Amino acid sequence: MKSKLALGAAFALAFFSTAQAQGLLPAKPLRIVVGYPAGQTVDIVARNFAAALGKEIGQPVFVDNRPGANGSLGAQEVKKSTPDGSTILLGTLGQMAVNPTLYKRLPYDTLKDFAPITQVSTGALLLVATPSFPANNLTELIAYAKARPGKVDFASGGNGITAHLAMVVLEKQAGLQLNHIPYKGSPAALNDVMGGQVPIMFDAMASTLPQVKSGKLKALAVSGLQRNSQVPNVGTVDEQGLKGFDISSWVGFLAPAGTPPAVGAALHAAIRRAAATPEIQESIRATGGELAISAAPADFGRFLAGEVKKWGQAVTDAGVQID
Repeated sequence: MKSKLALGAAFALAFFSTAQAQGLLPAKPLRIVVGYPAGQTVDIVARNFAAALGKEIGQPVFVDNRPGANGSLGAQEVKKSTPDGSTILLGTLGQMAVNPTLYKRLPYDTLKDFAPITQVSTGALLLVATPSFPANNLTELIAYAKARPGKVDFASGGNGITAHLAMVVLEKQAGLQLNHIPYKGSPAALNDVMGGQVPIMFDAMASTLPQVKSGKLKALAVSGLQRNSQVPNVGTVDEQGLKGFDISSWVGFLAPAGTPPAVGAALHAAIRRAAATPEIQESIRATGGELAISAAPADFGRFLAGEVKKWGQAVTDAGVQID
């Protein structure tokens, strides 16, 4: 009898939450803006959430790709949108935490122009090397690089991207002098590391894990504080001697500044319920990430403030800036 009552209460709560979201959100399709091209990881996550959220709020949800300037065009589109809950941004670390310092004239302020809703996922980077590289872990890499200051190259998909800045943080913490080789995109950089033209790089799990499993790359370290279950024998940077090193890419939902708190709370609740579905959880794992839903919009806001500060320092240390 108790189980039936509990089940009934759960159904009633779910119905109430859905009805509440419908009552607070405009009676029109919900638009998720993505500042990157279709097919990238953030776009895939957005499309999976669009399908799940449509069921939760009882109205259409669609993805609007606005690529350009490392996500800046998409963020600007949401900034100027009506703050009624009909348009939200699936923002990234680079777009919301790196760009504020990387770009001299950024057309938005992460902490002033947006209302945080929730973080969605987080994913560590993998430090990889060409198979013939002498070092087999981070400890060996540090020893090798210290014996050859300024002579060890590393690749990245471009100046100022997360993978570049992660290596800058590692350089500073380990006391290394590495030589940065920027490419026009991570795929080109990864291809050259696999081919042996450049020995090492950080990159996303989704891109590197298949290559590690096939033997085209070897993994030296995981950038987060937890090991990855798909490469359990690869130690984290932290456990290999650089204590406190914790760099993970993330995505999260934001609305335009001025969105009523009740609307933000309704969106947060709907996203949280969508994230509990097997479809969303499996899609996040498929991208090499982990689900990370904020307890409340204010928690995501505090997280954002810390990330803007942290990555602002990393950009300054890297000495890169874009006009």
